[in-house]
Amino acid sequence: MELIDTFFNWSILVESFPILLRGLGNTLLLGCTAIVFGCVWGLFLCMIRLYGGRFFRYLAIFYIDIFRALPILVVLILIYYALPMAGIRFSSFTSAAIALSMVLGAFTAEVCRAGIENISRGQFEAAAALGLPFWTTMRKVILPQAIKVVVPPLTSNCVSIYKDTSLASVVAMPDLLKQATDAQALMANPTPLIGAALIYLAFLWPLVRLVSYLEERGKRQMAR
Repeated sequence: MELIDTFFNWSILVESFPILLRGLGNTLLLGCTAIVFGCVWGLFLCMIRLYGGRFFRYLAIFYIDIFRALPILVVLILIYYALPMAGIRFSSFTSAAIALSMVLGAFTAEVCRAGIENISRGQFEAAAALGLPFWTTMRKVILPQAIKVVVPPLTSNCVSIYKDTSLASVVAMPDLLKQATDAQALMANPTPLIGAALIYLAFLWPLVRLVSYLEERGKRQMAR
C-alpha cells in the first residue's frame, strides 16, 4: 500500500492532470516545431553534402559529424546560456527548438543522403536524356522514390526528438517533464512523474508501432 500511495496516488494524479496537460501542449508544439525545421534543414544539408561545391560539401560534412556526435543537452546549454554572453538571447522555447532542429537536421541529412544514393544512376541518366533540369529531376524523379526508403528511419528519428523534448526542462521551459517536476514539488509526491511517464507512453507508443509497420512494409516492397 505504501508503494501505491507514494507512486500511484490516484487523487494526486487527478489533481495534477490539468498541469500535466498544459505541459503536454508545450511538448507537442516543441516537437512539431523541431521536426518541421529539422527535416527542412536536414534536406538542405543533404543537397549541399551531395551536390554543393567542394568547400560547402566539406562544411556540410563537418556540421553533420559534429552535431551527430554532440549530445542535445550540450547544444541546448550552449544556445541558452553561452550565446547571451555574446549578446544573443533566445527564450527557453526558441533555444530548445533550435537545439533540437540542429541535431535532427544532422541525422536527417544522413538519412536523406542514404535514400538518394540508393536510387540507381540510371534514373539520373534517364532524366538527363529527357532534358529535365537537375532540380526538376530531384523533385519529380529522385525524391519521390527516395521517400520510400527514408520514411522509416526518419520517423524513428522524429520519435527520438519527441523524447528529447524532455531536456527542455533544463532551461525552465514548461514542458511535460518540467510541469510534472513542479507538480511533484508542490504536492510532495512523485505520482505526477508517473503520470508524465504514462502520457509520454500514450502518445509515443503508437509512433513506435508506426515505425515498425513502415519498416515491415518497406521490406515487403523490396522483396517484390
